[in-house]
Amino acid sequence: MKVLVDTHIAIWITEDSGSLTRNIIQVVTDPGNTVFISTVAIWEIAIKYGKGGLRLHPREARAGFRLAGLTELAVTADHMEEVASLPQYPDHSDPFDRIMIAQALSEAMPLLTADKKLWRYHQTLVIPA
Repeated sequence: MKVLVDTHIAIWITEDSGSLTRNIIQVVTDPGNTVFISTVAIWEIAIKYGKGGLRLHPREARAGFRLAGLTELAVTADHMEEVASLPQYPDHSDPFDRIMIAQALSEAMPLLTADKKLWRYHQTLVIPA
């Protein structure tokens, strides 16, 4: 199965964080799964790093993602168009999340996330962490 991981999950994987749940570990270590990280996650990390909200440099994050065996998923025009089909929620407009949801839908792969706000976008899309 192909699986897209949300930014925070990818960071937890590379840091071997205590936040990793049994479900996350099972999904990312299953040899039958190909685990993807969106290039949008690198952009998100770069912005947060630049603002001082994250100490992880995007170059270090990317190296860690590679070492963890994550495959980069580049953003395409099809992914961007898919964003237009997503429902609008007054309490959620994060552009990083929305493009990752669109990527997951376009690529027919679930998104592994602990962010409960994303769970409502598509019942079969999200794997709760």
